[in-house]
Amino acid sequence: MKALASARRHRFAPVALMLLALLAVGGLYAVAAPQTAQADTASVSDAENGEKLFQANCASCHGASAEGRDGVAPSLIGVGAAAVHFQVATGRMPMAANAPQAPAKNPQFDSEQIAQLAAFVATLGPGPASPDAEQVDPALGDAANGMLVFRTNCAMCHNAVGAGGALSDGKYAPSLFNSSPQEIYEAMLTGPQSMPVFNDANITPEAKRDVIAYLMEQRVDNSSPGGANLGSIGPVSEGMWVWIIGMGALIGAAVWIGAKSS
Repeated sequence: MKALASARRHRFAPVALMLLALLAVGGLYAVAAPQTAQADTASVSDAENGEKLFQANCASCHGASAEGRDGVAPSLIGVGAAAVHFQVATGRMPMAANAPQAPAKNPQFDSEQIAQLAAFVATLGPGPASPDAEQVDPALGDAANGMLVFRTNCAMCHNAVGAGGALSDGKYAPSLFNSSPQEIYEAMLTGPQSMPVFNDANITPEAKRDVIAYLMEQRVDNSSPGGANLGSIGPVSEGMWVWIIGMGALIGAAVWIGAKSS
């Protein structure tokens, strides 16, 4: 007991107690503090492998340093990983031939190679990163709010339910019925082709997730409670149904009535 009491009276005892208290507080904060959601960080080897893939498959159009070529392909410096993942995962890049718009097709690279290409381009300059799983999870979104956001910002091109539509000069807004949640988020974030960029100041990450939730709702079996959706392209198919079926029936009825009366 005397040894314990003398240790307590040691001149370094307050310093030791303060250090222990600071360590305890720091440990508790590290455990209890909320963690910011972040996408997986690419490794150096991913970027190195991505550079090899880029030089073999992309440099002929985008330049050896991804600086772009006038009239051929844009610069990729500063576009970020999200733009690369969207373009390559949807098969739009590499582009098969010059056209007003790059069509979606089967991707030429697997998911690991796509991630490596994105990691390399991300090293060329700061740009939007690919979203993490929580940011694109439709189960965490509000479909009702997503409908409002989508119809305010997107429906004039993509149709009210994401069926797509025609634009000018041979361009078009593609259907979103087969787009993955990650692709939808990345398209809003990067603005591919004719699409405007909706950064986090225009549409917040939470609102982007709400849009994804709304679009996923359009794919369920009960998404057309009024009957057949007629392709979900709005008044075009509805008008054709009225003229072809409705007017045809009326004309047939008029002919039949005339024949009976004569």
